[in-house]
Amino acid sequence: MSSRLPGLARTGVRLPTSSTMENGASETAGKPIKCRAAVCRRAGEPLVMEEIQVDPPKAWEVRIKIVCTSICHTDVTFWKMDSGPFAVFPRILGHEAVGVVESVGEKVEEVKAGDTVLPVFWSNCEKCRDCESAKGNACSVFASQTPGPGMQRDGTGRFSAVKDGEAIHHFLGVSSFSEYTVVDVVHVVKISSPIPVDRACLLSCGVSTGVGGAWKVADVEQGSSVVIFGLGVVGLAVAEGARLRGASKIVGVDLNPDKFELGKKFGVTDFVNPEACGEKPISEVIKEITDGGSDYSFECIGLASVMADAFNSSREVSSSSSFSLTFSCFEARFMDGLSDRANHDSERACEPYLMRDRSLKKKSKKEFESQGHEFKLAKIPVWCNFGKIVLQHFMF
Repeated sequence: MSSRLPGLARTGVRLPTSSTMENGASETAGKPIKCRAAVCRRAGEPLVMEEIQVDPPKAWEVRIKIVCTSICHTDVTFWKMDSGPFAVFPRILGHEAVGVVESVGEKVEEVKAGDTVLPVFWSNCEKCRDCESAKGNACSVFASQTPGPGMQRDGTGRFSAVKDGEAIHHFLGVSSFSEYTVVDVVHVVKISSPIPVDRACLLSCGVSTGVGGAWKVADVEQGSSVVIFGLGVVGLAVAEGARLRGASKIVGVDLNPDKFELGKKFGVTDFVNPEACGEKPISEVIKEITDGGSDYSFECIGLASVMADAFNSSREVSSSSSFSLTFSCFEARFMDGLSDRANHDSERACEPYLMRDRSLKKKSKKEFESQGHEFKLAKIPVWCNFGKIVLQHFMF
């Protein structure tokens, strides 16, 4: 992917936080900021490093200094899109990031300058019936206001080119491939734990999709069997979620044999390469490994044919006590993902597997809670994510 998007590398970028923001005030508050951004001018063409102007946030908006961002396959998809209503150029891509609040507009009480936040594309007003529900993460207030090329509430933009004043469009309400961005407050999640920024930026998409899919949506049970088709970021996150829930057998399916060693670190117990199965259908191989079929099947690629394989690999329901579930992480954004209550518990959900050592990771949810920790899976946005490459070069 790095060869298709020049200027990207697999190393994290950390920017120093100014003392003014750390003290809760910003010298640039209320003023336009000139900074650099990776601008997508035409479909499929290399991103262009440009100096842009980022306007101050209006009411209910937050201006964020991006500390670290990563790239999701969704970014690549929209980067290549050359027709249709979503093919809007020029624009600033990126929707997985972590940053520091530089300033806030009127009526913003949830965060302040200096707060560390995740700008996310899935809105959450925290007040409507759906946001307060533990069964979903689709905000009913903003359901009809899908993030477009402008800000969510008024449709206008906050980016423009310094050289000629040309308007530059937003992307999914985030646009993190920039040193600074402006997002609606309903797209901001405050975090406080000292999670490394090159890991925290993954929380707004891939990790939440996988872990939330196993933990919240599938509700994987202890001792159950799980098969995961595709061991990318989402697939590995599913494995971690299943392992944390106590799954006894976690089968990883991938065409890349190197993924098995990596998968072991996330709980994968068995590995199947479809190309090594010969004439035998992959579903039959899975059923042999799982003694009749997996209790839970996760499709983390986004292909209908693989979804069929995942379904056929599941245990057949033969009585009222039998169960099986086939889940496509490609559709996770329409479901629950990592969701329970407030956005601001997001870092709590991630500490056990992002920050603690392996011994703590082996503890069950019950053991974790018995130590006095509140384990809430945050109402975080979810999407299918196939890989991570952290941006650098343009944020200096």
